Amino acid sequence: MLGLQFIKTEPSTYLMAFQKGKIVKEGAGMSMLYFGPTTSLVAVPVGSRILDFIDQPVTSDFQTVTVQGQVTFRVSSPQKLANMLNYSLKQDGKGYISTDPEKLNDRVFGVVKVLIQSAVKELTLKQALLASDSIAKTVADGLTNQTEIQSLGLEILRASILAVKPTPETAKALEAEARELILRNADEAVFSRRNAAVEQERAIRESELDTEVAVEVKKRTIRETQMDAEASVRQKKHALRAADMQSDVSIETKRKEFVAINAENIKTLADAEAQKISAITNALQNIDPKLVQAIAAIGMEPSQLIAQAFAGLAENAGKIGQLNVSSELLESLMKPKSRENGELNDSQYG
Repeated sequence: MLGLQFIKTEPSTYLMAFQKGKIVKEGAGMSMLYFGPTTSLVAVPVGSRILDFIDQPVTSDFQTVTVQGQVTFRVSSPQKLANMLNYSLKQDGKGYISTDPEKLNDRVFGVVKVLIQSAVKELTLKQALLASDSIAKTVADGLTNQTEIQSLGLEILRASILAVKPTPETAKALEAEARELILRNADEAVFSRRNAAVEQERAIRESELDTEVAVEVKKRTIRETQMDAEASVRQKKHALRAADMQSDVSIETKRKEFVAINAENIKTLADAEAQKISAITNALQNIDPKLVQAIAAIGMEPSQLIAQAFAGLAENAGKIGQLNVSSELLESLMKPKSRENGELNDSQYG
């Protein structure tokens, strides 16, 4: 029949057939015959789709950043979307009669831009560069609660921020700043290491000085101990020397006393001997010398007697005319003397 058409849709497409302004048939993945001149078809894709976006909001310190992300959403209410945008198919069912289906992403992106700007404008450049998670959460919550999104019948599945980048000039400045900071930190690390080395060297030197001081104190203590010991030895030597001197003085005193006593004794003995001799002399003064000689001759040897006789002859030599001494007499006088000498010699060598 002329004007009768057939249409078949995918499961991800929600098809609605309108006649006289009313829905006569609708459903996802539906196929049907329809009369083209009197039937209007509306096909709304209900499958999930991904919106890639790039935006350049301005931070609170007036720096432009590039925000790159994705929004995943689906049509949860095809009727609301069909009321807001024209998803009507051509009479032959091939293609849309308007460009509204292509503007859905723009509508969503417009809302995303507003949310991103509201999230970034409160942050500084450095904060924004590190706030991808918080920006993504702001975008997701804002899309879910946005009236325009709800009126379009959309369901937000996920919102993510892939990157937040500064402009090339700002990136170079930040790189330079970061590089300088890294270099400064490196210099500080080198300084800290050198300072630590100096501190360690100082601590080592102080320890060495403390050790030297302790050694010197020990040496001084040893020297003082040695000096005390030497002083004690000297004192003992002085004491011993004084004791020896006292002993020597005592000995000398005793020796002097002994000499004096001995001299006194010798003097006493001499006086006694002198008195004895004086007494003997006094006793012999009135005695005849010849008698004394006779008494002294008692107990003499014959040779002594002969010698005494010769002495008497010598005294009276003037009165004697001639004296003859025989050789036998001289020999007899010499024999005892020789015998006595021989006995002395025998006693010396025997």
